[in-house]
Amino acid sequence: MEVSDKSSKVKLVASGTIPFVFILLMMAYIFGPGADLLDFGVPLPEITIEKVDFLDSEIQATVRNTGPISVEIAMADINDRIQPAAIEPDKHLERYETAIVRIPFEWNEAEPYLIGITVDDGTRFEKEIEAAAPALEPTLDLAIFFAIIGTYVGVIPVMIGLLWLPFIRKISKQKYHFFLALTAGLLLFLGIDSIEEALEVSAESLADSFNGVLLVATVLIFSFLGLYYTGEKLVDRAKSSKLTKPVAIALMISIGIGLHNFGEGLAIGAAVGMGSVAFSTFLIIGFALHNTTEGIAIASPMSREKLMIGKLAAMGMIAGA
Repeated sequence: MEVSDKSSKVKLVASGTIPFVFILLMMAYIFGPGADLLDFGVPLPEITIEKVDFLDSEIQATVRNTGPISVEIAMADINDRIQPAAIEPDKHLERYETAIVRIPFEWNEAEPYLIGITVDDGTRFEKEIEAAAPALEPTLDLAIFFAIIGTYVGVIPVMIGLLWLPFIRKISKQKYHFFLALTAGLLLFLGIDSIEEALEVSAESLADSFNGVLLVATVLIFSFLGLYYTGEKLVDRAKSSKLTKPVAIALMISIGIGLHNFGEGLAIGAAVGMGSVAFSTFLIIGFALHNTTEGIAIASPMSREKLMIGKLAAMGMIAGA
């Protein structure tokens, strides 16, 4: 009986996966051996300045050839003034190949700059930097900074949310559902704003050939499916666990929240890395408020059980970290 159930599950997964496999094969053929089918008209060069780092007495621009033909980088300029530049590994770029353009330049923090790159046929591409800021480098101080931010955003708010346990014990189910609706609404608001920011960043930093809108939509769908699948698995394990059901459910909820907070940390780190101060501040405040309400979700299954401070604290650490 178990063998037949497993085989039916395998067939179900296969039937849902096979169409995606054929789609991937078709796309691989179109952009690989079948690329000649798309060669019509006059191919024009196109490069994208993906990232600009401001280092000590130097500006580094990461350049990618996103056009249909190979190009060579001819020169670089800053604010329409030609500057000497070193190109690594070399100035010739095949399609989707990247190079780092190193420009010796005494830049000033918080000032705007216009970085220009000209290719061999005379076509110029540029990227505007509204306010120069030193590039983040992986150091111990930076790791400590992110650890502190993670503590403020994750651990402390969840611990504060657990303090609602005595309050939850006394309220009715209807009022409890109202508080859960509030936290769900806050998370939905943060999700919509993050999607808008992702679309804006993809439009500014990604070439049209990468189709930023489709990329954002694909990541969104797979993230939702992954979180949904993980949540279902955690609930199933909680039901079959040897722990008391309320404690097991609270533990699985805390693990799920911890996985969810991992994604929040990636979003904050990406915003800080891009130098988006306003957006990173918004995410830190928003996620901190949301994580405070997540303490309700952890505490609620144990609201009818004997108070276990040690287990609650451990679950808060799992969810926050």
